[in-house]
Amino acid sequence: MTPLGPSAHVDTFARDNLPPPEQWPDLRLDGFDYPERINAGVELTDAMVERGFGDRTALIGNGRRRTYKELTDWTNRLAHVLVEDLGVQPGNRVLIRSANNPAMVACWLAATKAGAVVVNTMPMLRAGELVKYVEKAEVQFALCDTRLMEEMTACAGKCPSLKSVMGFDGTSNHEAELDRLALEKPVHFDAVDTAQDDVALLGFTSGSTGAPKATMHFHRDLLIIADGYAKEVLGVTPEDVFVGSPPLAFTFGLGGLAIFPLRFGAAATLLETASPPNMIEIIQKYRATVSFTAPTAYRVMLQAMEEGADLSSLRAAVSAGETLPKPVYDAWIAQTGKPMLDGIGATEMLHIFISNHFDDHRPACTGKPTAGYQARVLQEDGREAPRGTMGRLAVRGPTGCRYLRGERQTEYVQDGWNITGDSFVQDEEGYFHFTARSDDVIVSAGYNIAGPEVEAALLAHPDVSECGVIGAPDETRGMIVEAHVVLMPGVTPSQELTTRLQEHVKATIAPYKYPRALRYVDSLPKTSTGKIQRFLLRAKD
Repeated sequence: MTPLGPSAHVDTFARDNLPPPEQWPDLRLDGFDYPERINAGVELTDAMVERGFGDRTALIGNGRRRTYKELTDWTNRLAHVLVEDLGVQPGNRVLIRSANNPAMVACWLAATKAGAVVVNTMPMLRAGELVKYVEKAEVQFALCDTRLMEEMTACAGKCPSLKSVMGFDGTSNHEAELDRLALEKPVHFDAVDTAQDDVALLGFTSGSTGAPKATMHFHRDLLIIADGYAKEVLGVTPEDVFVGSPPLAFTFGLGGLAIFPLRFGAAATLLETASPPNMIEIIQKYRATVSFTAPTAYRVMLQAMEEGADLSSLRAAVSAGETLPKPVYDAWIAQTGKPMLDGIGATEMLHIFISNHFDDHRPACTGKPTAGYQARVLQEDGREAPRGTMGRLAVRGPTGCRYLRGERQTEYVQDGWNITGDSFVQDEEGYFHFTARSDDVIVSAGYNIAGPEVEAALLAHPDVSECGVIGAPDETRGMIVEAHVVLMPGVTPSQELTTRLQEHVKATIAPYKYPRALRYVDSLPKTSTGKIQRFLLRAKD
């Protein structure tokens, strides 16, 4: 590992709590050359104005557009408030609580310019969950949309480390304390001269256990994901308009809806409620070109297009949250003539590291590693698995896992590789095919069955709207495949339907993979990004 450069942080908490160097993954930074001193907040705002993008639209949301010059001025005023009125010092942790809106992006950029370590959080979190974040990251300052203040205030009452909670107006009215103070500040701010390897962001992830872990990301990491994936795969230009459903609190959303567009002079449209109908409306209104959402939403979009919606402006549809079922991929190409880009990323790695490409894609395939990354499939003994054999996915590249305090670091990083917790097959041509989360592999009578494969088969049936597949205990077979199915409107559950669906699966994939148990449900438990929470389905059994 290359020694870390001199830190700009006065508060050394982040550096002090990095995992030991010997537990880091191998970082492969070839092609990602940045100055030793760089501030990601400046690179996405002030630097863009200097490059001539000042008059172009940067953010669209809550009824108004903001140019790069307006965003730069806004974030500089906010940074002044953080430093002069709140007393934020470089390295302090600043938590931001908000839905997806321009004000949240502005707060994140301002805190980054001030040299703080940012913890972005979702509006759905309750006080008890926020407390865990605050305590683990020893957060001293919180910025909160005034519409969400109740839970934040309740959290503050339980967290002595939290020195200050200040409200901002997530709408366009600028009527909260932070906004009022910012109005009096100058539009120039001397950003903290952070090192490229100063921690800029803590991304919380629960993994499969439900206990939050914090992943640590440097200033350079925030730029790497844009200069790698967004440049190579998406080919972002200033003409692009981004839209999507993942929360900015997730690294996937922060990349796709803030970093990627801002890095290339494009525009981002931000939706506080990113339901499929709202996304369809926004795509049509602003002629959006790049979309980030889950397969479920794309199914709704396909239906909307059949009913007359004009989504022809979309040139890039990135599927995430769940593995992309072949029927959705096929239908999208048939309807639009353009591929849907499946990919896989991780909070630990910050963003997508294996993806399909516009000129290299195929169904039921995640693709190949993106610029700078290497991937392999491992057997249980840690050796590389033969091609065509299912095993654990291992990845390394310019970003990698660093858990705060090294918590469970050695579980995720082994022999310099990041072990993502996913099961994959690599075919003879080098393409990677997702089979299941490692803990979602169903072993039934000696057969390894990947739940998502069964889900894809069920989703190809016209009576099935959504489904989640898990392994259920069984005396005879060890486990059986159990499907939780949401039916299309007007379809009534019956034994006859169960038999039809089972026979359909047997006819679509290997018969031993068919669901021996089907449960009909009104809805499936999901995360904000549309990912099915299979552990909750298992908990119901």
